[in-house]
Amino acid sequence: MAFHGFNAEHIYSVPRLAKVSEVPCSQPTLETINPKTCSPKEYLETFIFPVLLPGIARLLQEAKKEKCFERKRTRFVACDFLTEWLYNQNPKKIGEPFTELFSIPFVEEWLKDHPRPAIPLSLLLTEEAAALYIQSFWRAYLVRCDPEIQGLRQWQKKLREDKYIRQRVNAFWAKQEQKVKCKMEDEEEAAAKIPQT
Repeated sequence: MAFHGFNAEHIYSVPRLAKVSEVPCSQPTLETINPKTCSPKEYLETFIFPVLLPGIARLLQEAKKEKCFERKRTRFVACDFLTEWLYNQNPKKIGEPFTELFSIPFVEEWLKDHPRPAIPLSLLLTEEAAALYIQSFWRAYLVRCDPEIQGLRQWQKKLREDKYIRQRVNAFWAKQEQKVKCKMEDEEEAAAKIPQT
């Protein structure tokens, strides 16, 4: 497994193959390297990778657990996981309770200005829950195809329509009365315009 020039030894704390070196390598410590004056390679190897590579290793474990390597689409968002992991692994946060992604202050501020679209239901459901939805829909479809059930559904539809027949009749007669009133007012106006002899 390689990550842009880095092998698995950079990720895992124990190397897969033990190497015996005759000349001991001197490992630079944080005190001997000045982050403002060191080379980019030293800065990455000393300050970034010791923090980032364990996070990426944990990210890969979580991605495997969420079956990201088996499916094209999943609900797992790698950037969200890494943000949450790095925030909670910050040495300044030692002793504080675990903070979820959407409770992190800078994430809350960002989401106020840039809200996310809703996650589709297909990504939120587990395989078992999705299977239950599909099975229940299929069973309901098979039941609705039964001729006796279709007859029952037609009868219920007609019953619902008949249930509101009084309201329809009342609305009809209210309209008719309104028409009659308008017609009577028009006749009165016309009668008032005709001169009487």
